[in-house]
Amino acid sequence: MYPRANTLGLMIKDNCILLEEFEGKHSKGTGLYYRPIGGTIELGERSDVALIREYSEELGVDISINRYMSCIENIFKIDESVGHEITQIYLVDFKDTNLYEKDLFTVTEGNRVSYAMWIEKEDIITGKKILYPDGLTELLRRGFA
Repeated sequence: MYPRANTLGLMIKDNCILLEEFEGKHSKGTGLYYRPIGGTIELGERSDVALIREYSEELGVDISINRYMSCIENIFKIDESVGHEITQIYLVDFKDTNLYEKDLFTVTEGNRVSYAMWIEKEDIITGKKILYPDGLTELLRRGFA
């Protein structure tokens, strides 16, 4: 198996970040965890273009890329399975500024439906809420977003 190339977009409002909520097994245990919106970069697709596509597919919204932030390499293990992601991270903005007033977003990916919500940055930095991929919390702690 090879590393997976993906892209994630950090959407910021005040001191909050728009994050998708998941529940289940993860590399730090079992329970709730969070991840920015994004997904796999397809062969021949630029990471910024993939991110715009992912926001459109998953949330049904248009975004603009504010700036490139970083690349995070995340190698993790859940049970006996090893995962390896190389993730391009961008700071993004809603094109429709009225969307910043919404508290909850429905995330649709194939047959899976989940929700994204504004999570306090402090809850992530202090470890109150678990954020993936590994390395993203440190990026936030250093003030990159």
